[in-house]
Amino acid sequence: MSISIKAVTYRNLGWDSAADLYLPPGFDPARRYPALVSTHPIGSCKEQTSGKVYARGLAAEGFVVLAFDASFQGASGGEPRFIEDPALRVSDIRFAIDYLQSLPYVDAGRIGAIGICGGGGYAVHAAMTDYRIKALAAITGVNFGRLMREGFSQFDPVGALEAMAGQRAAEAQGAARHLISYLPASVAEARQAGITDIDVLEATDYYKTPRGQQPNGAGSGLLSFNGAAMAWDAFQHAERLLTQPLMVVMGDKPGGFGAYRDGWDIYGRAASPVKQMVLVEGCSHYDLYDQPEPVAQALARLVPFFHEHLPERQA
Repeated sequence: MSISIKAVTYRNLGWDSAADLYLPPGFDPARRYPALVSTHPIGSCKEQTSGKVYARGLAAEGFVVLAFDASFQGASGGEPRFIEDPALRVSDIRFAIDYLQSLPYVDAGRIGAIGICGGGGYAVHAAMTDYRIKALAAITGVNFGRLMREGFSQFDPVGALEAMAGQRAAEAQGAARHLISYLPASVAEARQAGITDIDVLEATDYYKTPRGQQPNGAGSGLLSFNGAAMAWDAFQHAERLLTQPLMVVMGDKPGGFGAYRDGWDIYGRAASPVKQMVLVEGCSHYDLYDQPEPVAQALARLVPFFHEHLPERQA
């Protein structure tokens, strides 16, 4: 028997969210299953690592998993397109939980969350303010606010904010929206520009080649709306509010996007009485997106973690 995948939509704030619902082998609608929300990286979509890799792998082990597209991105609604706003991304997770709780075959008391890259930071932040999440895992998780203030703004956040303000002012007067790509067009172009950072090169290989390329996951965002992330911190108040069982999964090869740094940061700061660090040796940030051996090592720890902390309840 194999898993099955069902395309679904559900209501968000003023638009519909699109998602793929991954159902376990031998799915029985009369049963009550533990469920997980899977949150994709910045500029990604549900057909990439959050769905194709992790939702699929966890569904195969008995979980109902919802991999959704962020609002304003992918197949989900919302205008203008390509907004990356942390508050709205965290809100998306809450609406995904609302949807899972509406399903008769989901045990509402056994819902967990995973997130990859920036989605890991969003999952952490969502868990601090939504205790319907009973356990969570950040997979090569990144604090997008920290990344915006540093690498994505060339370590000049004030200058970046001034540019964003100017662009938004122009757009309010009718100028065309400015869509930026977070990545070079190709690995060759990146190398020609003198880029040597492992994360940028491997991200480009993932998003810009058949390896992971998807029409809805091209790594783009609206410059004029990126300011929302500058003053945001995925881990703020974790020392007090993040109390659920937490697993941090990351490789031991640091890169410019900072998952290694952020992973140790949230592991140290979380108030969670139960927290586990899974350090995959010889592995980079993007190895954990889709490479068989690192993903297998991650799933080998994620599966028992969620089975333990989303246990079947007595009727």
